[in-house]
Formats: sequence, C-alpha cells, structure tokens
Amino acid sequence: MQVSKTSNPVLGIMSGTSLDGVDLALCLFTESGNKISYSFLQTETVPLPAFWLDIFRNPFQLSAEELAKLHIAFGKFLGETAKSFLKKNQAKAGIISSHGHTLFHNPTSGYTFQLGHGAAIAHTAGIDTVCDFRTGDVVLGGQGAPLVPIGDELLFGNFDGCLNLGGFSNISCRIPGKGRIGFDISPVNYVLNDLANTLNLPFDDGGKIAASGSLIATLFEALNNLPYYTQEAPKSLGAEWVKEHIFPLMDESKYPIPDLLRTFTEHVAHQIAITAKELDIESLLSTGGGTKNTFLIERIQQLTSNSITIPDHKTLDFKEALIFALLGYLRVHEKTNVLASVTGADINSCSGAIYKAFSQAGY
Repeated sequence: MQVSKTSNPVLGIMSGTSLDGVDLALCLFTESGNKISYSFLQTETVPLPAFWLDIFRNPFQLSAEELAKLHIAFGKFLGETAKSFLKKNQAKAGIISSHGHTLFHNPTSGYTFQLGHGAAIAHTAGIDTVCDFRTGDVVLGGQGAPLVPIGDELLFGNFDGCLNLGGFSNISCRIPGKGRIGFDISPVNYVLNDLANTLNLPFDDGGKIAASGSLIATLFEALNNLPYYTQEAPKSLGAEWVKEHIFPLMDESKYPIPDLLRTFTEHVAHQIAITAKELDIESLLSTGGGTKNTFLIERIQQLTSNSITIPDHKTLDFKEALIFALLGYLRVHEKTNVLASVTGADINSCSGAIYKAFSQAGY
C-alpha cells in the first residue's frame, strides 16, 4: 500500500520577461509512490510598479553598483509582495520559491542573472526562500533554461508536449530514447508587448491590432532566416539576443505598428508550427499569457494539425509559478529539479540557493 505525503504549502513567485506582473501561486504537492500531484490554494498576479518596469526594459544601462542595490531592493519588494499576499489570504507558506526576474541570460558566455536576492526575500517575508535556479546548471555546462520541463514531466506528462507562450515561447516533450527535452522556440510577448507599448498599450489585447495589419514579406523572411532557428537543441534565448537580432529588423519608422505586430505574430506561429511538426507532437498543452492572444493561437492552429488544449484559467495563468514552486519543493527535498536532457548540462542537478529566514531573536 502506497502512502501519500502532502507538503507544507509552497509559494511560487514568478516575474517573467513579458512584464505582465508578478505571479504568486500558493501550492500543495502530494507524493504517492513516484507520482506528484498538485493543487492551487491561492493565486494572484500583482502588477509591477512603473519603477521596476523601467528597470526591466533597460537593464543594460545599469552600473554594477546600481545592479547590486537593485538586487536587494527587488528582493525586498518580492518579500513584501509575498507577505501581503499571505496576510490577505490568511495563509502560511513553508517556503518561498522565487524565480526572480531575468535581466541577463547568456549561457554560452557562462552567465545568467535573476534579480531579487533570496536573503532579502527571506528576511522581509520571514520565510525560508529558494532562488537562483539557473546558475548551477550553467556552471555545469547547461543553458540554465528552460527549467519548466521538469514540471511538465512530473505534473503534465499526459500531454505529448507542453508549450509556454510568455516573453519567449518554449516547448518540452518526451522523446523515446532521449527522455524529456525542451528549448526556447522564439521571442513572443517580449517583442509583441514592446510594439504595443509604442501605441501606449500594455499589450495587443487578443491580437486584434495584429489581425488588422498586413504581412511584411521581406521582414517575415528575414526573421525566419535568423541562424538561431536552425540550431540544434539545447538552446535558449535572452534579451541580449532580441536586442541584437530582432529589434534592428523591426523598423518602426519604416513600417506601421499593426503591420509589425502582424508580421511578428506570423513569425511566432510559423516557428511553433515547424517545431511541433519536427517533434511529431499531437496533443499540446498551451499556457502562459500569450495563450490569451486569440489571433496567435488561431494562426498556430491553422498551421498545424495538433490538438491544442488550453487549460483552466489558474493553470493557464499560473503554470510557471506552480512549477517554480515545485522546483523549490524538489530543492529542499534534495531531488533532481533540472534535467540535463533539456539544458545540455553535464548531469542532472538539484539546483537553487536556500536562504533561511532570520530570527528576530538572532541565532
């Protein structure tokens, strides 16, 4: 007879490159044999203040001293956000598991950096905190991304593949003989939201503006010819790559914004369709903010024969926060939470730094 074991609640915190807010998901995990199940207790998305939005949109201008200060300051912000969330919901968390906010990600040069110091989170919230999940994998020769596939494997393995449409699109699936693989496909909301911002909009609601635009054939071809798309996995994308390769092509002085939105949406759908076909995926679970872009989903569906499932709204909106809660849960239980088959690291790892909450009475 298998005995089920349920964890203390874990609070997952996710701030993504789409800049649509800080996602908080208070979760319970239950282990029964080799299986893990989950349940959401409370969820919320907290909008990012304008100060942090400005920082995240222009991180490359920061000095080393400014970065050091902001690392602590954003950690305190996340800690306060977590404490307010738990107080409002009259809830408690055994641990906080924080993704932080990725400012720099260049694993081929040996580094990745997520803003939001774990010590500041732990001290501010008064709760032990796990963070910095990517660095350990990069040190082991991996991409440090994507990290979500471990959750896809353990929690959503009934689907052939899992697609996330956030600041970037990434996919994971199980390949016979190779295990779970995953990689970034293309930028999505990191570019689409940036274009919408030029119209003083936070995002293109439902892709309506994109749908009204016309395809720019030469730009579409140039985007699809970028070398990244022919690289073999493991591979991942960061803001540096977008600024170097995508933004120079998106000439806002030359093309109307609706046409740029339409062309980039078509580019994203095209790359996802190619990937799904190459991986021979039939059933696909789609989550993340980009899944609410009706026009994008329609274009993906029209270009593929896949069965695309859009889950309940909590899983749709909070799957990444859920899986980062899972990463923290696995870390404190000293179990594998990063897959070398996904990242290309030398070995699987149990990654993440643990910061203990400081007692008011001292040690």
